[in-house]
Amino acid sequence: MEKHENRLGFLTGLPIIVLLLLSFIMPLLVVAGFSIMPQKVFELSHLPDFSSFAVIWKEGYYKSLLHSLGLAFLTTAILFVVCWPLAYGMAKVFGRFSLVITILVVLLLFVSENIRLFGWFLSLMKGGLLEGYARHWFGVSFESPLYNWPVIVFGMAYVYFPFMLFPLVQGIALVPDDARLAALDLGASPARIMFEIEMPLAAPGIVVGCLLTFVLSAGAVAEAKLLGGRSVVVLTDDVESAFTYAQNWPLGSALSLMLIVISAVIALVPLSRINLDAIMGRRK
Repeated sequence: MEKHENRLGFLTGLPIIVLLLLSFIMPLLVVAGFSIMPQKVFELSHLPDFSSFAVIWKEGYYKSLLHSLGLAFLTTAILFVVCWPLAYGMAKVFGRFSLVITILVVLLLFVSENIRLFGWFLSLMKGGLLEGYARHWFGVSFESPLYNWPVIVFGMAYVYFPFMLFPLVQGIALVPDDARLAALDLGASPARIMFEIEMPLAAPGIVVGCLLTFVLSAGAVAEAKLLGGRSVVVLTDDVESAFTYAQNWPLGSALSLMLIVISAVIALVPLSRINLDAIMGRRK
């Protein structure tokens, strides 16, 4: 009976396995293949020479990687601090009002990321919406906050806010109210309850939210281009330039592969330590 169920499960999942192989695994193999090709070739028929990885170090592309990872870590930390109180309220306090907040946040996703970021660009630029209103109402003017790294982090936090919020809500919902009440009865402080009870029990949601935010932020490019104005060059910008303007597919593939491997290592280590069945609501 168990063998029959396993076979049936495999046959049921076979179409999605094939789809993943064709749409996800195969492109990664092509990228990996091009990453070891000689510079500026457009076929995989050449002998590999791994020269692209030497170019990454020689030309200082690793600095762009550090920029991407640093901005991603900072965005993830800020969003966790911002989203935790709201997620706690949605899971434990607000009741039906949580549905209203959910709808409002989801509505943001119906608008293109680039359009939303361009709206902020028009609002924050010199002579833009915010400065125009401030000059008209209060007679004051200020320099544009655009074209520096804090506004890039702001843009990333704004765009990836839902990807931190909803996993945190799911994780906090896993925390039993009885555990918190018992700790209060035993005299535990609110801070101790949060750090020693709520956060450990909500760890699956915390890990998923942080990983989603980090991986998406590490691969972001629109925020740095529209709001940062190339004041900070991120790795994805170098990848785009290598594939388009430079017509150097091996270099672009090597840069992509480097980011993919680092993101995969950062993601797989914590994912291997959490119970995904619990956060997805499945029972054994």
